[in-house]
Amino acid sequence: MRLVTYKSLGTSRIGVLDNEEVIDPTRALALQFSENNFAQPLRRAEREIPSNMLDLLAQGKETLTRVSELTNWIKSNPVAREKMIDDGIIILPDNFTLDAPILRPGKVMAIGVNYRAHAAEMERELPEHPTVFTKVSSCIVGTGHPIHHPKVSNMLDWEGELCVVIGEKARNIKAENAMEYVAGFMNGADITVRDWQRHTPTWMMGKSWDTHGPTGPWILTTDEVPSYKSLHLKTYINDIEKQSAPVSDLLFDVETLIEYLSTAFTLEPGDVIFTGTPAGVGQARDPQEWLSPGDTVRIEITGLGSLVNQVIDYGN
Repeated sequence: MRLVTYKSLGTSRIGVLDNEEVIDPTRALALQFSENNFAQPLRRAEREIPSNMLDLLAQGKETLTRVSELTNWIKSNPVAREKMIDDGIIILPDNFTLDAPILRPGKVMAIGVNYRAHAAEMERELPEHPTVFTKVSSCIVGTGHPIHHPKVSNMLDWEGELCVVIGEKARNIKAENAMEYVAGFMNGADITVRDWQRHTPTWMMGKSWDTHGPTGPWILTTDEVPSYKSLHLKTYINDIEKQSAPVSDLLFDVETLIEYLSTAFTLEPGDVIFTGTPAGVGQARDPQEWLSPGDTVRIEITGLGSLVNQVIDYGN
């Protein structure tokens, strides 16, 4: 499934992207309840399938399976299509926009120097352990949202990344079992203010500016990703390819990262892990390249769609 958070008529809800349309599983369940003469069908449905992504993921994989079943049920009822559009169960492309799949993750963790070629271009030694830093959750935005260019720096850089979305509470998880705790994958852009990154050894002040964590456009659930290591990541700036690498080049793979992180603290449903960026960032180029207002950043990973954000002049 392609899980999304969509906005329509000023309200954000979870949905499943089917081609160019969104199917709202909560309203689909309400329709089933209504057909069976249950009282207050929508309120009952929202208790069983929450309309926001964090609450949905917190209910576990059984609820995701139910969402998939409801989506297939809606798709198998073409006769009732017009009524489903009128009832807001099927939302047509002109009637919604996509937001970040998870609007405010509980934790946003990121991994630095996790591709061999990127370590080389940054003149860094290969790490013995994962290089972990955090991005504050308020930096998260969705596709189409502008990236703010700060007035206090001209060193705004791009980093395309595969993001992992945690689907089950995880503590002290062994690598061989780690994928059982993953809900899915999405594109991510770790936008970085390079001079501010050096202000502190934790990097956070260069990594957490408002709008500097675009993700999406959807979460692709693990049942549709037979092997994430077969995915390929590309970053384009103004339609010019800047980064290209197979995800299999990760120094510390997803399983290792989950084992390492969960040894120290509990990973919870909806937590996001930015797994690192390959070679091709602006700082490492000769001459160096930096993002400017008007530039467009596009991240594409196999099966995960296109995450597209334009840089705008915003001040501080």
